[in-house]
Amino acid sequence: MASLGTRMIGAARLDAGTYEEVEADTTATGQAALVVVISSLCIALGAQLHAGLGGVVGVTLFRLAAWFIWALVAWLVGTRLLPGAATQADLGQLLRTLGFASAPGVAGILGAVPGLQGVVGIVVSLWMLATMIVAVRQALDYETTGRAVAVVVVGFLAYLLVAVVLVSVFVGAGPPP
Repeated sequence: MASLGTRMIGAARLDAGTYEEVEADTTATGQAALVVVISSLCIALGAQLHAGLGGVVGVTLFRLAAWFIWALVAWLVGTRLLPGAATQADLGQLLRTLGFASAPGVAGILGAVPGLQGVVGIVVSLWMLATMIVAVRQALDYETTGRAVAVVVVGFLAYLLVAVVLVSVFVGAGPPP
């Protein structure tokens, strides 16, 4: 069994074998959650949140909830609406692979370097999108990447919906101007 760091590097490098390994390792769900937490902390610190510790904790809790929702949606869409011929997956497999797919978020800490925040945000977001496509493809045993892209697009739309709902609940919509 590979170490957490080795798995994170493999996931960030888009290594299909790493995703297959964490998909099959039912004990890796805790590691996947830890990757989401580490990634979230790095992204929050790199974004230089001025909300203090509460803001960093809030971002981390939000991203943990969004990870679960995204995995659930990807599992439902991937196994019910867009299954491939070889698709057999459970929610745990999606949680593990998508958790490790957030590994590139560690690079988000580079957003703390003056002048790099915007570029780092874009690069990390696109990198994580690519890792999520590989994660979905491997977890759902797809033979092509196109089907995985479709699942990720639907999952992303659900993620945005959750984000809007959670932000409005925790931050509040406020009175109209």
